[in-house]
Order: sequence, then C-alpha cells, then structure tokens
Amino acid sequence: MITKRIPSVDYFRGFILFLLAAESTDLYHNLDKLFPDNFIITQFFHVKWQGLHFWDLIQPGFMMIAGAALYFSTYKRLDSGDTYGTLWPKVLKRSLLLFLFGTGLHCLGKEKLVFELWNVLTQLSVTTIIAFFLLRFSIPLQIAASLLLLLLAHSLYVFSDIPGYNEPYTPDKNFGSYMDMLLMGKLSGGHWIAINCIPTAAHTIWGALIGRIIHRSTSHQVVIRTLIGLGLLGILVGYGLDFAGIPIIKRTATLSFTLASGGWISLLMAAFYLNWERSQAIIPAPDYILSFGKNSIFIYLFFESVGPQWLNKASYVFVGGFLEKVHITENIAELVNSLVVLGIIGGIAVWLDKHKIYISL
Repeated sequence: MITKRIPSVDYFRGFILFLLAAESTDLYHNLDKLFPDNFIITQFFHVKWQGLHFWDLIQPGFMMIAGAALYFSTYKRLDSGDTYGTLWPKVLKRSLLLFLFGTGLHCLGKEKLVFELWNVLTQLSVTTIIAFFLLRFSIPLQIAASLLLLLLAHSLYVFSDIPGYNEPYTPDKNFGSYMDMLLMGKLSGGHWIAINCIPTAAHTIWGALIGRIIHRSTSHQVVIRTLIGLGLLGILVGYGLDFAGIPIIKRTATLSFTLASGGWISLLMAAFYLNWERSQAIIPAPDYILSFGKNSIFIYLFFESVGPQWLNKASYVFVGGFLEKVHITENIAELVNSLVVLGIIGGIAVWLDKHKIYISL
C-alpha cells in the first residue's frame, strides 16, 4: 500500500522542472553570451543533430519521472478502492488536457493559432495512455512492449522508401518528417518530430517500471543496484548502437538515443534515490526544489506561458533600468534578470506548497 510521497521522485521531478524554469528565463543563453564556448554551459543546449549533451536528457527525464508518478498515483487509487476501469476515464481526461495544453503553448509562443505537436506535454499525452495500459502487466511484458515500440519506430525510419523521406538519419528527409507534413503540413524549424511519442513511450513505460521497483522492493540496496545495472546496460547498448551505425539523435528519438538517454536517467534516479531515501540526505537541496516537484504541471505551464509572454519582459523593465543607471553592462543585466525571474517562479512554487495548494490534472 502506498501511504506517503516518495522524496526521491518529488526531488527528481523538481530538479527537472527547476532546470526547465531556468531555461524559460533565458538563463543559459545569457550565460553563454558571457562565457561563449564554455564546456559546462554548452551542456545546457541541445546537440545540433548527432550526439548527446546533458540538456538532451531533460525530456527523457521528464517522461520517465512522469511514468513513475503515474505508477504511484494509479496504485494509490487502486488501494483506495478504484479499479482500472474507473481510472481509465481519468487517464483519458488527463491525456486530453495535456494534449490541449501542449498545443496551446505553441499558439502562445507563435502568438497565433497553430496546430503543432512537438511540445513535451503533447508527447506525454500519448505516452501516458500507452504506459497506463501496460501497468497491470508483468515487468517482462512491459519491457518487451517498450522494445517493440522502439523497433517499430526504428523500422519505420530505416525501411521507408517514400521519395524525399527515405534518409533515416538526415534532417527533414526522414519518415518522421513525412509524418509531420502529413499531420501538420509543415516541419519543425529545429527538426523535431511529432511521432517521437512512439519511441519515447518507452521512457514513460520505464519510468513506471522504476516506480514499481521502488514500491515493491524490500531493500534500498536492491533498488539502487537495479537502477545502476539498468542504467549501465542502457548506456552500453545505446552507445554501442551509435558506434555500429545507428546514430544517437535526440530530435528523431533514434533507437540508440532512447536507450542511452534512458540509461543516463536511470543512473540519475539511482543517485536521487540513494540521496533522499534515508533519514538524512547526503547532499541536501533547497526546499524550493521539492516545491517545484509537487506542482509540476502548473509550474511548467506558468513559466512556459506567462514567463516568455510577460514576466521576463516586465521584470527587465525594472532590473535592466536600475542596472543601467549604475552602469552595469546589458549582458550582465540580462543575466541578473534571469535570476530574478527564476527567483519569482521559485517563490510562487514555495508559496503554493506552503499553503498546500496543489494543482493537478
């Protein structure tokens, strides 16, 4: 029976949301202006095409922690007397809202009505349904289903003979791009692909399995060893496939990318579990990180809509104006503004948490 929150899950989700919030304030871009070509700062940007930076792990992390949360919320409801049958309408409603919010954020970003399916929430709306459907089945069957999804996506790319879309590892000339043209009549400027929800469903499934392992294991050591073992396996196979000719490409969620990124996230989750599933954390973290995790969907929608649309600019009126008066350069003023806005977002998260206001779908 699930009777309490899992700190490592909340902290990991908060960690992911905090990093995404920082991006929404342009923090990484402003740091890059001040320290161009810095190796550490470069890790907070996507690889242009092939390869893997730290920032390429954020969406897989988002997907996997969503899967873990799905497991815990589902079994908490089942323990309360619900059945899978009564939960299906709630899951479908949640997925519909995720889809609408994801497409709506694209409209706000473009400042006009558009139909675009590249947002992580839109992707999650599909992967949630798949992961929930598989929750009741055995671990081997769920793993097999996730691998079949990966092989399906890989086959669609590799065996496509559609003229103009038969180059599986070339931007805008692959099967995913063909599907984007079919679904939306346009391509993403960043080469993102809508049907990435097929291979990345594996991330949500694996996240749910990690939740299951945490819930049902009798020993912390078993959980940590399992997560580390699975992580190393994913990394080894993923990079091995990259070496063998199936490149690691996040923008099309290739087979090698999905496995390698899943491996890295599994190792990160092992580290978070090791740190927080004990009486006292080895490396303490500010409480506001936990607050981000407890209100993840609302905070994400807030900083992806109000942030770039209004808050960043409104804050700079005062921050930039004051710093200009004391002869601070524009680049530094923009960096300070990013930190101020991030502090405001964190303050909102903490205030909501303090007053036990949790907004969920």
